[in-house]
Amino acid sequence: MVPDVSTGSNTRGLIAYLFGPGRRDEHTDPHIVAAWDMAGAPDPGRDPAATYSQLAKRLDHHVDLRTRELGGKKPPQHVWHCPVRTAPGDRYLTDAEWAEVARRIVHATGIAPEGDEKACRWIAVRHADDHIHLMATTVRADGRRPRTHRDGQRAQAECRKIEVEFGLRRLKSGDLTAPRTPTGAERAKAERQGQTVTARHWLREQAYAVAAAVRNEADYFTVLQSLGIKVKTRLGPETGDVIGYSLAAPGDTNAAGEPVWYGGSKLAPDLSINRLRECLPDQDVVDRPRYVADPADPWRHTTTAVHTARTVLDSDDDAVAQGHLTAFGDALYNIASATTGPHRAELRAAATAFNRARRSATRADHQAATALRKAAKELAYASNEPGGLAIALLFATVHLARAAAKWHEQRGHAQQAAAAEEAFRHLQVGYQQAATPVLADLARRAPRAATAHRFEQDVRAALPDHADRILADPTWTALTTTLAETAGHNPRHLLATVGTLRELDSAERPAEVLNWRITAQPNRRTQAARRRSTVSGTSSMSATPIPPATPVGTRPEEHSRHR
Repeated sequence: MVPDVSTGSNTRGLIAYLFGPGRRDEHTDPHIVAAWDMAGAPDPGRDPAATYSQLAKRLDHHVDLRTRELGGKKPPQHVWHCPVRTAPGDRYLTDAEWAEVARRIVHATGIAPEGDEKACRWIAVRHADDHIHLMATTVRADGRRPRTHRDGQRAQAECRKIEVEFGLRRLKSGDLTAPRTPTGAERAKAERQGQTVTARHWLREQAYAVAAAVRNEADYFTVLQSLGIKVKTRLGPETGDVIGYSLAAPGDTNAAGEPVWYGGSKLAPDLSINRLRECLPDQDVVDRPRYVADPADPWRHTTTAVHTARTVLDSDDDAVAQGHLTAFGDALYNIASATTGPHRAELRAAATAFNRARRSATRADHQAATALRKAAKELAYASNEPGGLAIALLFATVHLARAAAKWHEQRGHAQQAAAAEEAFRHLQVGYQQAATPVLADLARRAPRAATAHRFEQDVRAALPDHADRILADPTWTALTTTLAETAGHNPRHLLATVGTLRELDSAERPAEVLNWRITAQPNRRTQAARRRSTVSGTSSMSATPIPPATPVGTRPEEHSRHR
């Protein structure tokens, strides 16, 4: 059950919407199911003689009295609005059940505490099977304003109790760090235009993908504009510096034909100009892509940084851990952008899903995660995907996403934990799609039995506690090929080194863990052999990276005109 509190100043306008046909004639049988006084609240949905103006006058009664006391000045934002919707798949509640829900929420939020005869006037209107709209005017009979501080959180808490008592789907509690959800009007507009997502959602995805790849603020706005997105910045009156910005999707206009603007912070809390600057380099420094001697280096550097982030989650410094999770969210976008193959769609979906896990009430220490963020940005400039090393990186992201879910769960971050778990599932599917043929090819090219036997002895000597599990792993044969092609390394020493790292104790397939750990080790002499394990793709190199042409949640018709 989802409540969504907002405020406004037009009582009659909201009434007209609640009892009207809706923007797409979706309102059926609108009527009042509960009110401050059922006998005193005219119901335009049931009484042909009742008008919107009559109901507005009754609701505004205390507001008008207060206005006269203030000398004709109405209290600001005096209309309180809270749609309450059941989750998809829930049973439809009866009018009597919705009436109880309404009374409990206006009580919990401070609009109309039970037994308070001087409380605000309010109504609950039902015009669809799965939701009601609570509406109140926020002036009490005694002329005071209600105590509605943290009303959204209190409504959420009451809905969690109602879900249990009514046998409804139990949703995750939030912590005020979630982005704003698209409004009903935005969803209806996207549907009319044949778009798969709303303009708000599309802009958010583009902004995240661009912010993950660029190296400074100027490039952020430049790349957004190159995608056909309109950018409007707000400058400080004294310094002339950018203090805010808004974006408009291509082709998204209002009734007057003007662009529909969304402020950065309205798209997501961490897309505000100040939050973006925390994750971007000093604006006075022109940071150009550095020369990379080995095309595999960006992948290897990112893999190492992801492993480090996994270790950080076990530390006691939550700010540092949260900083690494934010950087990991950026890394997922760049990994998806630099990846080729059918698993790319799963990586994009993982990046989108993880957006909710990259923010929590814990303030992030972004500087602590500089290494991961810089390594991931290198991928935006990478010239090719180096076969098995790319899969080794993907394997590392699977474990970090699972660890992120547990980290959030341990701290009571329910929504973030669920988001990280969803990202984990997408990454796991993507990894399996990419790794299965590569592991099969490694197994096909297995060395002779004598060589495999020698490697078996190396495993027993280097990792005696894990040897039986490693040798029984179905991917052991693939590991022997990797060991055979790792020239310049002593296999026993190499196994001992990578075997001390994470994931081996709990891994269902320890040989698979060792295979990708060894693949990620720096050894330029063996890169050519490893690249035979997969078909390498290519991506263009540019001075300013551009995110995927059709990222998750794209608005295809509009985006295609600006590629």
